[in-house]
Amino acid sequence: MISRFNNSKLFTLLKVQYSNMLEYRAEIALWAISGIIPFFMLNIWTNNNLNESINISNVMLSRYFLCAFFVRQFSVVWVVFSFEEDSLLGKVSPYLIQPLNPFFRYFAQHLAEQITRFPFAIIIAFFFFIFNPDSIWIPKLGILFLSIISTFLSFLIQFLIQSIVACLCFWTEKASSIERLIFIPTLFLSGLLAPVVSFPEYVRSWIYLTPFPYLIDFPANLLSGNATNITGGFSMQVLWILLLFPAFKKMWSAGTKKYTAMGS
Repeated sequence: MISRFNNSKLFTLLKVQYSNMLEYRAEIALWAISGIIPFFMLNIWTNNNLNESINISNVMLSRYFLCAFFVRQFSVVWVVFSFEEDSLLGKVSPYLIQPLNPFFRYFAQHLAEQITRFPFAIIIAFFFFIFNPDSIWIPKLGILFLSIISTFLSFLIQFLIQSIVACLCFWTEKASSIERLIFIPTLFLSGLLAPVVSFPEYVRSWIYLTPFPYLIDFPANLLSGNATNITGGFSMQVLWILLLFPAFKKMWSAGTKKYTAMGS
């Protein structure tokens, strides 16, 4: 009964947030367009024949960066900025007295935004194929299903990382500054600017121990058909989720206790 009640609340939250997102379609379209960094990187790679150094054809490289674009579109997270703003505006207090953890609200916002963003991402992909007809391919149904799961797990990892950072708002007013520091290794090690396989082997050996390559590189390689360790990739994604979720719960518990103490 409790599970059914929680599911009902989450579904209602998702519907409400989706309705809100529909009011900002133009802004979301701009967000989608702003995520075309992988296409710029593709242009740099192909114009300088950098793909020859990692033995990847132009077609497979094009597919990789297109898939990196899609993964990025549906795994981008901004919860730390939303929570920081709500904290500064005093909106967190009424959230805390509600029976649902406030982060479920932000989680629903992200899912609703992803649903709204989907048609714009498809349009961008359509124009990409017009200019790169050799890159057109249809992933196998099983691979497509695994890619969707992998992208969602990537989203969960990033959501948990940012949620942990967001909890620092209970101690500081500028938790977003810390998130910007985390964004630097995310940008360079996630596969957004270059496939992780392009790094020297001694560097890759420790990069694969971090959560970063499982945010973009693994899902993008999986969807594009490039060689990747499917079992190892999923195992590491699940492992990082299992490590980050207790850390978030601990940070949230400590933060709310401090917040209550400050308000008493």
